[in-house]
Amino acid sequence: MNGEYHKWYSSHLKRDMEILVFGHNGTPVVVCPTSYSRYSEWNDHGMIDELADRISEGYLQIYCPDSVGAESWYNEHTHPHDRVIRHNQWEGYLTDELWPFIKGRNPSQFVIITGASFGAYLAVNFALKHPDYVNKVVALSGSYTIHNLLDGYYDEDCYFNCPLDYLPNLTDEWYLSRYRQIEWILVTGEGDVGVCQDTTWRLADLLRSKQVPVWSDYWGDQTGHDWSSWRRMIRKYL
Repeated sequence: MNGEYHKWYSSHLKRDMEILVFGHNGTPVVVCPTSYSRYSEWNDHGMIDELADRISEGYLQIYCPDSVGAESWYNEHTHPHDRVIRHNQWEGYLTDELWPFIKGRNPSQFVIITGASFGAYLAVNFALKHPDYVNKVVALSGSYTIHNLLDGYYDEDCYFNCPLDYLPNLTDEWYLSRYRQIEWILVTGEGDVGVCQDTTWRLADLLRSKQVPVWSDYWGDQTGHDWSSWRRMIRKYL
């Protein structure tokens, strides 16, 4: 299985950003890390090994960019507004730097974005804000509210990063028509964190209320909020 390491200075984030790429061809899959985690997370936790045959056979090409979670949502040493702005800069890095990097290496017009836990939130929020960049979303055990990360603070930038807040009021057909062209897969499990179960169903219901088709799955057998569960899930949905 082909694996590559890349690093470049991000004009949006004003620092070096690292990325691992697995595979030589196939559908590009962008992986969003969990909370504080780094670009190597999926490789470290066996998610890449779980997909190794599909990567080696040229069905999937996996892109694992670094996150700025420790500088944004989980940075308790800065004001919540600055946390949100740092996140928005990361999204700018994805749209203006990572996506051109992918397009320069892979001619596919179909792009998947995925993540587990906080990575699921990052994937869903990105697809909702930038639906013209994404064709499929695979979100595993996500929570789709960010109020718990804001210390009681809330402003317009926070609002537009909280899917359960902005989606009910969204009526712009530019967005809604593109949402309807995306394949949405939202997954939770019996042993998942309660807020993940609740917000997964709420998000699925909100999308359906906008006539957006959604595949929402619930895994039994005490499927938990853990890597062993996510390895089994990703095998099914990718």
